[in-house]
Amino acid sequence: MKIDRYEQNPLITPADIAPYHDGFEVIGAFNAGVAEYRGEVILLLRVAERPLSPDPNLVLAPVYDVGRDELKLIEIRRDDDRYNLSDPRVIVRKENAPAFEYLTSLSYLRIARSKDGRTFTVDREPFIYPSQPLEMFGIEDPRITQIGDTYYIYFSAVSPYGIGESMVSTKDFQKVTHHGMIFGPDNKDVVIFPEKIGGKYYALHRPTTKSCGRPEIWLAESDNLLYWGNHRHLLGLRPGRWDSARIGGGAVPIKTERGWLELYHGATKDHRYCMGAVLLDLGDPSRVVARSGRPVMEPEADYEQNGFFGSVVFSCGALVRGDTVAMYYGVSDTSMACAELSLREILDSLESV
Repeated sequence: MKIDRYEQNPLITPADIAPYHDGFEVIGAFNAGVAEYRGEVILLLRVAERPLSPDPNLVLAPVYDVGRDELKLIEIRRDDDRYNLSDPRVIVRKENAPAFEYLTSLSYLRIARSKDGRTFTVDREPFIYPSQPLEMFGIEDPRITQIGDTYYIYFSAVSPYGIGESMVSTKDFQKVTHHGMIFGPDNKDVVIFPEKIGGKYYALHRPTTKSCGRPEIWLAESDNLLYWGNHRHLLGLRPGRWDSARIGGGAVPIKTERGWLELYHGATKDHRYCMGAVLLDLGDPSRVVARSGRPVMEPEADYEQNGFFGSVVFSCGALVRGDTVAMYYGVSDTSMACAELSLREILDSLESV
């Protein structure tokens, strides 16, 4: 399959963004929601900022204090044997492992705009910033579904209570309406279909539990986009393949003549993330028609293999013009990139199930 990676890749990197917080550094600008608005391509970036520690033996954890409406820093010493600091992303109290106690960075959402989809200008201020108790550790990995003139933006909300999916909406990318958490912990990788099917809204989501079950893709339905039910398991892991350890929704499903095309991410146990595709029935998205036997796209370019968390191609959103799919994706938990693929070639590569 021909993959045309943009020569401007990576399109947006941490170096392109000034930190919003004094005394912080931007370590990630990635996993953006994608939309088109008034002739511009919008990338709603997940911007991750990390506090600069004045002491190399001290790790700082940023936590949004809802009551005081301010960001506070928790100090953890590297020689404190109660904690495991081997993963630079999290602070884990050993007695509670593998659950993390704190994150070492705070994520929020910031808009990048482009006329050509290749050269972007990043807004100076956050567009959506933590503001609720369930967002104390930050908000991550937004997706955007346009229905009519409304853009529904949903994202992972992270707090000591777990990771769930919250939603806001906007008509102009200036004012937002908060709708609260639509999928409770632990859940993420939500994508909402862009139109009703048989009178219902549908969404893919990825619940996980600590008792049993695996990180796989489920389907839910709703009358109003806020309250979701009739949850059904949709897509499972495949041992020995590129999607053997975890899978999750990526781009908002694309309507084609053959069915709903979902570009999803899959990972192996050694955390190598690839992009694949699954085709769902147009009238009944609970029916899987076909699926990628091999990845549609793998981490091969340098910026896909190296970064804060390497070997990651993380599908975020796609813009379709005729047969061309412009797929925007996160690379190495660090930056944003884009590649163009043929819609027909993606569909033809799928294997019937």
